[in-house]
Amino acid sequence: MDKNADFAPLNANIVRALSDKLYEKRKVAALEIEKIVRQLQDSKDSNKIAKVITLLRQDFAFSANGNNRKGGLIGLAATAIALGQSITFYLEELIPPVLSCFSDQDSRVRYYACESLFNISKVARGDVLPYFNEIFDGLSKLSADPDLNVKNGAELLDRLIKDVVTESTNFDVEKFIPLLKERINTVHPYVRQFLVNWIITLDSVQTIDMLFYLPHFLDGLFKILSEPSKEIRKMTETALGEFLREIKTAYDVNFAAMVEILVKHCLATDYLTQLTALNWIREFIGLAKRNMVPFNAKLLSAILPCLAHENDEIRDAAVLVNKALMKLISDTEEEISTRESQASGSKEEPADDHINATVDVLTHQFINESVETRVAALRWILMLHSKAPKKIVALVEELFPALLKTLSDFSDKVVLLDLEVLAEITSYSPNENRSTPEATTEYFLNFMRSLLSLFSTDRMLMEKRGPFIIRQLCLLLNPDKIFRALADILLREEDLEFASRMVQSLTLILLTAPELTDFRQRFKNLEVAANQSLFETLYNCWCHNPVSTFALCYLAQVYPHACDLIQRFGDLDVTASLLVEVDKLIQLLESPIFTYLRLQLLEPERHPFLVKSLYGLLMLLPQSAAFKTLYHRLKCIPNIYAFSSVPAGPKSPAPAAPAAGRVDFGALLAQFDAVQKKHALPTRKARADRESR
Repeated sequence: MDKNADFAPLNANIVRALSDKLYEKRKVAALEIEKIVRQLQDSKDSNKIAKVITLLRQDFAFSANGNNRKGGLIGLAATAIALGQSITFYLEELIPPVLSCFSDQDSRVRYYACESLFNISKVARGDVLPYFNEIFDGLSKLSADPDLNVKNGAELLDRLIKDVVTESTNFDVEKFIPLLKERINTVHPYVRQFLVNWIITLDSVQTIDMLFYLPHFLDGLFKILSEPSKEIRKMTETALGEFLREIKTAYDVNFAAMVEILVKHCLATDYLTQLTALNWIREFIGLAKRNMVPFNAKLLSAILPCLAHENDEIRDAAVLVNKALMKLISDTEEEISTRESQASGSKEEPADDHINATVDVLTHQFINESVETRVAALRWILMLHSKAPKKIVALVEELFPALLKTLSDFSDKVVLLDLEVLAEITSYSPNENRSTPEATTEYFLNFMRSLLSLFSTDRMLMEKRGPFIIRQLCLLLNPDKIFRALADILLREEDLEFASRMVQSLTLILLTAPELTDFRQRFKNLEVAANQSLFETLYNCWCHNPVSTFALCYLAQVYPHACDLIQRFGDLDVTASLLVEVDKLIQLLESPIFTYLRLQLLEPERHPFLVKSLYGLLMLLPQSAAFKTLYHRLKCIPNIYAFSSVPAGPKSPAPAAPAAGRVDFGALLAQFDAVQKKHALPTRKARADRESR
């Protein structure tokens, strides 16, 4: 039997040499195959050429014997060289067996596979592109091959394929992108380097619009920025920088598809990734402008936490992005508002979906651990309210609880801004479409009720922050409006102990706050109807606390009524807490606030009721430091005998003070008695219960 017939058109010697373990013998056999295939090509015997390729595929390239596989690879390469331009018709048979050897366990087989495909591609050039994805997939794996020779061979093949793609006009980028998207998430440094190199190469080809497909692999590029290798990071920075440059000059860019990717990487733990994402967002805001508005909430969720970053560059970048975004939203809302006002009779509300989402994000930032972030979130609310008050007020039910809770913040800066926001929102007048500090709106009354409720449930907040909060509100809004509202609400407060403590706190604010200097002057002229009304409103509520009521009378200089009150003190349970309050009042009498009162003591004949009421306080006190202070003050009165001209007894009609106007002090005294009776009920009931046992 003729053995050559089994291998025709090859012969047994060629087949034997092709499977030899020595490379030189395989090389000689390959040259013989090249010669035979050239002859067959010249004679246009395609059937025999196909037989040669089939033999090399089945008996060699797919053989279980390593030397056979090596021979098959070199034989296929020789066949490709011999075929020349006719290789196109045989690529479907030539390329798959070579690619299968890319994953061979033998490193020499992998190397020869690279060499074989190099020769095939060198001949076929652009005709190998239909197999580009398979070639690319194989090369991406070989780029991380542990064998240096294999890596070098793969790099040579990679450069050739790049040249082929660069010179071709038929590269199917759309078919390639899904593979790139899949591979880009690798964590292997060599594969990452391979991928970034390819992205840069493809982006440099004028006929390939990689920018159009950027959203598909942008996430992966940003992930590679955190690669430990400095060289790979630099290469990735270059690639991203080039894409950003292209975006700036491109006519149509899919910003929407990339924003969420950038948002995610703004919160990355890697410094370079985070900084690059922030810079991209800033550029996007400048380029896309109003197209970025729908993403405002998502952007803020990423930007605001960066405002307190420990890295200066990231923090500065976040500040710039926040500033740019705020200006964009401010300008957009202002434009909408202007358009609304110019539309005659139009009641159509502008689209404001982003406002709802933005407010939701901002309220979540109120509890961020960073003061800078919390402050920025409040400034956003303030800006949105100034530009789109109707939209913010419409969300007051969701916003209000978060703003109230923020009053408990440990940072004065946060609380101050929070109060400013609350003041703006609660003084908003729908009719005027703006905030009016003088107006008492339902929003304002709800705020006052909620504030008192907060103080009631959080007594620590009331003690530590209550005065600060009230004083700042008096700067932001009309003090008259604040004190009247608080007095009206406290008058109906069922928790009498809380009402008493709150009145005590308000009294201290009223008497000592520098912000209320002008407001205090109003109590010294009760002839003015508004001032009289204010005094009566406060008095009715102040009855919850006897000492505060007494102090209010001193502020208004209604000393005859103060004498009546001091007589009522004899009917009260003189507790330790009441004596402590009297002690504090005496200290206040020695402060600059009551300078006018001390000077009035120089003329006891003109202010006998003042002297009598002070002596009444003295009689209430036990022997203490406060007693001595007041006693020594009273000893300084120049004509103490003038006191004898004061009518005796609590029932004596007291002449009205010159500035008392038409205040019905009898009614006020009755109110005091009624309120104090309510306060005494729990004590009496407890005493009765004890006695019944």
